[in-house]
Amino acid sequence: MGENRLYQKPLWRITNNERRFILLVGDIIATGIGLIIALYFWAMKDQWMDFTWQFLKERPPSWYYALPIIWLVLLIELYDIRRSSRVADTVRGVAVTAAISTILYLLVFFVSEPKSLPRRGVAGFIVAAAILTLAWRLIYIRIFTAPVFLKRVMIIGAGRAGSILVEMIQEMTPTPFSVVGFIDDDPKKEGMKIAGLPVLGNSTNILEIIKKEQISDLIFSISGDMQPSLYSAIVSAEEQGIEVRTMPVVYEELFGRVPIALLADDWVLRSFVDRAHATGSYELFKRLMDILGSIVGLLLLIPLFPFIALIILIDDGMPIIFKQVRIGKNGEEFKLLKFRSMRRDAEEDGVARFAVENDTRVTRIGRFLRRSHLDELPQFINVLRGDISLVGPRAERPQLIDKLQKEVPFYRARLFVKPGATGWAQINYQYASNVEETAVKLEYDLYYIMHRNIILDIRILLRTFGAMFGFHGQ
Repeated sequence: MGENRLYQKPLWRITNNERRFILLVGDIIATGIGLIIALYFWAMKDQWMDFTWQFLKERPPSWYYALPIIWLVLLIELYDIRRSSRVADTVRGVAVTAAISTILYLLVFFVSEPKSLPRRGVAGFIVAAAILTLAWRLIYIRIFTAPVFLKRVMIIGAGRAGSILVEMIQEMTPTPFSVVGFIDDDPKKEGMKIAGLPVLGNSTNILEIIKKEQISDLIFSISGDMQPSLYSAIVSAEEQGIEVRTMPVVYEELFGRVPIALLADDWVLRSFVDRAHATGSYELFKRLMDILGSIVGLLLLIPLFPFIALIILIDDGMPIIFKQVRIGKNGEEFKLLKFRSMRRDAEEDGVARFAVENDTRVTRIGRFLRRSHLDELPQFINVLRGDISLVGPRAERPQLIDKLQKEVPFYRARLFVKPGATGWAQINYQYASNVEETAVKLEYDLYYIMHRNIILDIRILLRTFGAMFGFHGQ
């Protein structure tokens, strides 16, 4: 039976799940060593020179040994395969994790009894874990993004969808896999190069090409009718160990968004509606998380409100709080609350406009409030009231929604869920200042709606904190 297989795929061509497992194992080892190093130097400072069992039993509180778990949870964003393969994202992710860890500890420290928390032990762990995690992640990038570990992929269909996908993959750094070429039954395309890659053949010789080119994966990218011979060849390839996936699924995995420009008009009914439904347990947990998060946010808002109100008043006068009608779940209207960051006459003519980068309507203090996201603190009132959630698509104005749903495919589908104070589109893309950019943000929104779960919500919240610390708002 083994003689009928196309070939034995090399074991070192690892899948995304295998990559995540490798990352997790390395992180566990790094944080474990970091904990041991922190305990050792803590014991030396306390003059427990022999680092005895007595020290481990008497000095560190029981929660101290949970620090590696907390660290791994805060690292969750770096288990995104795209980000984990880039040095800049890795350095930023570890730095944000260390910053959030420090801030969380300081919050606990200032409300605890004096001298009740092990400052030296916690500081030692954060420093050691950050250095070791970063070192391991850089080793991972150096080794596991090498071409020898990449899958060899062939695209079935050299039409618009397939060529656009290849062009986008070619712009990615580092490349997620090696695209060898296309298979297409159009005789006019035989021997051509599309997006810089050759059309290697058609459905009649697909199995021979797979064997010759050592293909590990096929991406199906045909939107029209499929020849019976092509269907039979794909089934045969899959039976013999070749992984077959569709273009929309690969697009979602690679870019974290939905390719709305490449989908059929009935996509919402055929695919979106079924995948957009969430479980009751998720909705319950999400609401509890919203309530808890809004309470924490309001506790932060109360002491900051007088200072922010004063600087807004000095800079541009009243009002302090800006109220604006937005559209929520299922098209229901509500009033969104924010600290005012634009001039009072920003829309004197009553026409709704997109916010843009370096918007001239923003006041001097408003620019700081927007970059730090402090202008959004009053939205915690909306979260507590249930108008919006902590995480979801951006709440838009009725006038813009009326305009955009006429120009952007599937735009109204984003109203399937509650809008959010932050969201997948907000952390992955800048403010949309025109219809084209709005379409890209919609791709992220629809991806979130179809894939939303508690883990994804936590990832979004962690990245939002990172954006706040890095002043990445507009």
